[in-house]
Amino acid sequence: MDAAASEADRRRGEAGRDAGAPVLPAYGGACIDGVVHALLMGPTPSWVPEPARGARQTVLLVLDGLGWEQLTARARLAPTLTRMTGGPITTVVPSTTATALTSLTTGLPPAKHGIVGYRLRVEGNQVLNVLRWRTSAGDARLTLPPEDFQLAEPFGGVHPPVITRAEFAETGFTTAHLSGVRFHGWRMPSTLVSTVGRLLEEGEPFIYAYYDGVDKVAHEFGLGREYDAEVCAADRVSEAIMGLLPPDAALVITSDHGQVDVGENVVALATDVIDRVTMLSGEGRFRWLHARPGQSDALAAAARRCHGDQAWVRTLAEATSEGWFGGDLTPDSISRLGDVVIAARDAVAFLDPGDTGEVHLRSRHGSLTSAEMLVPLLAARA
Repeated sequence: MDAAASEADRRRGEAGRDAGAPVLPAYGGACIDGVVHALLMGPTPSWVPEPARGARQTVLLVLDGLGWEQLTARARLAPTLTRMTGGPITTVVPSTTATALTSLTTGLPPAKHGIVGYRLRVEGNQVLNVLRWRTSAGDARLTLPPEDFQLAEPFGGVHPPVITRAEFAETGFTTAHLSGVRFHGWRMPSTLVSTVGRLLEEGEPFIYAYYDGVDKVAHEFGLGREYDAEVCAADRVSEAIMGLLPPDAALVITSDHGQVDVGENVVALATDVIDRVTMLSGEGRFRWLHARPGQSDALAAAARRCHGDQAWVRTLAEATSEGWFGGDLTPDSISRLGDVVIAARDAVAFLDPGDTGEVHLRSRHGSLTSAEMLVPLLAARA
């Protein structure tokens, strides 16, 4: 693997890590929001690996949850990926699947497409789980139509074949970030591979495939032995697809985010913080605090005082001005977020007592550490 990111993007990321500052997305450059546009429409920017340039057919394989740092630490376990050409690019903020995949498919930063997190405030004080498209009231596909929630057309209106898990076919999130595609469901990795092969034989110029095994194992088991085994499995999936490529076809691999092994390090928010909020949203490593009336400034001060040693604490205005979301937020996006965000810097997660499903996750993501923000962009020809 070589360096696919530009030197400016690389220096930007390195400076952030050295200074203990957040790693900011390279929106408009070596970032996942530019990958599909670069592969489908061109011109091809310098950060795209050479084997992906000018290919007659392209398979874009998204390995959910495989960050650049996790991959390079396990290079010996992933010989196929290690032999590919490329390097790190950045994901988006928050570094979470719902936001990142929407940026990948639409080519827009979160500020513009509006899927600005995994759990978002909607309809007053309801919280929408974007991946499940549910609130506490249940299925939200009728009350919050996903086609109205996210309006940008994916893949620039090209309508390519998309290969992803069969059970995702009718979900709200699929509608929100994959509307209009030609859907092909898989239930086993072997059928993902075989479907890619069939579409290549049919001459499809661009194929999008999504594999979620790495992320699922990381959440359940952390970054230990089971994760290592799953990285091996993802490498074998990649190798199998490589073996199906006809001449002048390219396999391109990226991810939506990396991982941090949090384990049992779940932090309860301080009483001085909780007493100033009406609700919480976001996720463990990117927790939004929604202030009581007149308490925004006091809430930000309390969050910095109580949790600033473990996290980057920003008001919504501060995070926006620092470029976290890729520009000025739309009114809809602003309404979906809180007043203050606590973005974990240490290997911790911040508890939301109302979101019990998160408590048992061992590995997490969402924040702006290099482990979460840097993802691979790799390519190879047959």
